[in-house]
Order: sequence, then structure tokens, then C-alpha cells
Amino acid sequence: MQLNEVTFSEARPIDGYGPGFFRVGGEVHEGALLVSATSLAPWAGYEDDAGLLALEGQVDVLLVGTGAEIAHIPAALRSALEGVGVGVEVMNSPAACRTYNVLLSEGRRIALAVLPV
Repeated sequence: MQLNEVTFSEARPIDGYGPGFFRVGGEVHEGALLVSATSLAPWAGYEDDAGLLALEGQVDVLLVGTGAEIAHIPAALRSALEGVGVGVEVMNSPAACRTYNVLLSEGRRIALAVLPV
């Protein structure tokens, strides 16, 4: 088996998570987060759509981590994001973190909006 080291350039991957926190690029952050290759900010949840809609033109896909269990996001939020050209993929937060890291390592234009487990 051949192993390859993953490099993230200047982007910060999700290093870990636990009850109520995420470790991003070696730093612990409490609560929900909005993360992209170039930014990291607190996220107030589904009602906080301003930060998500600001991703227009910057990312192709937004991964939404819904906490410990997968859940639907509000239909209006999905429609608004897709209306500005941002694709939406919903999954539980652990899967969203893993997927974000893989796509980030590939240089994809992605962002992660993630609720804590």
C-alpha cells in the first residue's frame, strides 16, 4: 500500500471535534462554525444565512454538518444558496468534517457550515 502525505497549503483542515467544539488548524473553537480555505467564523445556525450567501462566487459547494445526526436544512435556505450558485450537501457533522478535509486537500472550492456534535 502506498501512503501519500496530505498537504493543505495555507488552508486549515478540521483536525478534530467533540461535544461543543471543533479543532481547526490546531486551534480549538467552541460552537458552530463557518469554515472555508481562507476564512473561519462563528456561525449562528440555519437562521444565519448572510454569511452563507456571502459565499456566492467563492465556493462551488457548501457542506452542511447537522450535528450528531443527519437532518434536513430549511428549504428556504437551500433554495437561497442554490439560487446564488452554491451547491449544498447535507450530512452529519463528523462526515461533513471528513469530506471537507478530503475536498480541501484536492484544492476544491468548498466551505463547511457545521453544528457541533
